[in-house]
Amino acid sequence: MDKRQLGVNGPLLTEIGFGAWAIGGAWKFGWGRVVDRESVEAIHKALDLGINWIDTAAVYGFGHSEEVIGKATRGKRDNVFIATKCGQVWNERRKVRTHLTAESIRKEAEESLRRLQTEYIDLYQFHWPDEETPVEESWTEMVRLKNEGKIRHIGVCNFGVDLLQRCEKIAHVQSLQPIYNLLERDVENEILPYCKYHGIGVVAYSPMQSGLLTGSFDITKLATDDWRVTQSEKFKEPKFSRGLRLVEQLRPIATKYNKTVGQLAIAWVLMNEAVTSAIAGARRKDQVEQNAVGAGWKISGADMHKIQQALADE
Repeated sequence: MDKRQLGVNGPLLTEIGFGAWAIGGAWKFGWGRVVDRESVEAIHKALDLGINWIDTAAVYGFGHSEEVIGKATRGKRDNVFIATKCGQVWNERRKVRTHLTAESIRKEAEESLRRLQTEYIDLYQFHWPDEETPVEESWTEMVRLKNEGKIRHIGVCNFGVDLLQRCEKIAHVQSLQPIYNLLERDVENEILPYCKYHGIGVVAYSPMQSGLLTGSFDITKLATDDWRVTQSEKFKEPKFSRGLRLVEQLRPIATKYNKTVGQLAIAWVLMNEAVTSAIAGARRKDQVEQNAVGAGWKISGADMHKIQQALADE
């Protein structure tokens, strides 16, 4: 699988990353029941297909996603780039809050290292901005952890240009992880150009809008505790129908390339020159195999124009 450099002087990541949110299992933002054995098989399939990196977070299943990755990568650690996140902490009642004090970041890092069964984290990221803690305090602690060798690269998720600028004054931001897909393109105007100009890698999450843009989405098959049913406005009207209409407009274009709509959606994200990699979530081997086909090919200029027209119609 083709690789791209993650920001200036950064590592080479495959154009597809394995998204490990769903393998965390049941919690408020879970995707329904998962089978750990299938999750491990999915990770192994990703590595077999040449995908060289995994993205997770401490809060996914309250540490369970990291634990599964630790098991799956045992004996394979040198061949996989592991990215995880801090800043979403929970109490004994499993109530989550955003918290990025220096003390909390260090504690979270140690816990993630233990769960992942590793001596270092390849990419450590802030999960969401913390409005209560100055970002300078948070970012300075990330730099300390990097200097100590516990982290190799430091990045952020869901940050705007203002926060990126404040971090850059202290140390270079290696990567930004924003949501980016055909239905959510706010980052195109200011954030992606800023990252490209300043050498900040971009790893885009939710390239298929959490399954809505796969071309085979069936909301009736979701578990009753799936966050898309219980939490998300994207899967309620009018946004839900808008997404399904777009899928049908994209289907003839995807068919032209002998691809699924989901694979077209991934390829579309990768057409943006600012993007390093697209994070495609999976719980099973077959999903990994489908996702991998989203990389390694280009959409023609004429078809990119057709897609743009379809988006304008919405």
